Amino acid sequence: MTITQRHAPEMLDLIRANIGPIPDDFDLPLPPTGLSVEQERDVRKQELAAAFRVFGKLGFSEGVAGHITARDPEFPDTFWVNPFGMSFHQIKVSDLVRVDHEGNLLHGKRPVNRAAFCIHAEVHKARPDAVAAAHAHSLHGKAFSALGIPLAPLTQDACAFFEDQGLYADYRGVVSDSDEGRRIGEALGSAKAVILKNHGLLTVGQSVAAAAWWFITMERSCQAQLLAMAAGTPHEIDRETAEQVRTQIGGPLAGWFQFRPLWDQIIASSPDLFD
Repeated sequence: MTITQRHAPEMLDLIRANIGPIPDDFDLPLPPTGLSVEQERDVRKQELAAAFRVFGKLGFSEGVAGHITARDPEFPDTFWVNPFGMSFHQIKVSDLVRVDHEGNLLHGKRPVNRAAFCIHAEVHKARPDAVAAAHAHSLHGKAFSALGIPLAPLTQDACAFFEDQGLYADYRGVVSDSDEGRRIGEALGSAKAVILKNHGLLTVGQSVAAAAWWFITMERSCQAQLLAMAAGTPHEIDRETAEQVRTQIGGPLAGWFQFRPLWDQIIASSPDLFD
């Protein structure tokens, strides 16, 4: 297997942390490199459509709420997003629409959820390094957000967010203006996730797959913490260990790679996904 210089340090950490002895000739998927603009756009749109299908299967949809966005590689002040009112279970690549930061429709025929561009436009502005952002009204993320506290390092998976999350505590109703989106972007800061008090979760990633994975594993970590708090007094992982685990499983490549099994499952079960 060839590990590119861009991937080498994080990939080697991931390998050491998660697999046994390494054979001389081994194979693991890696994010594609050296793509043209058109090829990169196709990759982002395919991962975006797949992420919506996965979110649908995991029960993250709530009526018309929820959106995942992917920055366009050629026009980075625009992004691809799900059409307003379309089921996550049915979204195909051809259904995705592209809008600018004011919500003007540039590609596609269906409107966009106003909250999608009010939140995501400001998040993308605040985080030029983020290719994608994911937000949905998942059950345990909503419940945990009502506590107004950060996710604690109670489990190995939760350590991915140790001191790498923000908290937005100024809920003012359905997001309908860019000012609140800007404040959410400020609360996110340089982290991979932000808890929106009384609202839910939002995650970002350097790939669509990573943003989607961070949302999925944060939702499950919220569920685990709620269960632990209901059962008794949870014991947190110590700082040194939590930092070490975050280094092992909390990087961009780890996020992309952890989404691979879900990617394989969804493309096998949804042959119309790339239409």
